[in-house]
Amino acid sequence: MYTLYYAPGTCALATHIALEEPGAPYKAERVDFSTGQQRSTDYLRINPKGRVPALVTDKGVLTETPALLAFVAQAFPAAKLAPLADPFAFARVQEINSYLCSTVHVAHAHKTRGARWTDDAAAIETMKRKVPETMGACAELIEAELIRGPWVMGDQYTICDPYLHTICRWLEGDSVDVARFPKIQAHMARMTERPAVQRALQMQG
Repeated sequence: MYTLYYAPGTCALATHIALEEPGAPYKAERVDFSTGQQRSTDYLRINPKGRVPALVTDKGVLTETPALLAFVAQAFPAAKLAPLADPFAFARVQEINSYLCSTVHVAHAHKTRGARWTDDAAAIETMKRKVPETMGACAELIEAELIRGPWVMGDQYTICDPYLHTICRWLEGDSVDVARFPKIQAHMARMTERPAVQRALQMQG
């Protein structure tokens, strides 16, 4: 039995969906960001980074969304959530998820987490104003390069899809006009039809 620590509206949704896809045995524990629970002594014992997601396994705790998604795909190979037998294709999956993690998520974080980079209030406001532009540029690249078919990798649904869906749910709040991106729109619509997505969203409220 795994334990997934999550907070609604965060990238933890991607791992939550991935766990639902193969019917993995897990329980979900909400971390209340509004009360600063992520910085509590108890939670920092689980994840010293003070962030979500964190996945408790029988071998230890895993953090960072790309790692968690790869773990789920490899732990449940029958679900075919990644092209595990093809080193190049699996590297491509990791490439895409790393981009979502290191570039798109960071661009989004400049809206609400500017204090991670500076204590200058004016600089923080400047970062906030830049978010629609930087997230829009990320969406343009995703639209042009990353969605290769009905799913990110083409015809096969993979761990890239719940991650992209999670990230793209932030675009509207970042003042990006999703109507400019028909592939992203279609992907989001397909994802909302998947029972695993519906179950994860219902659990997260």
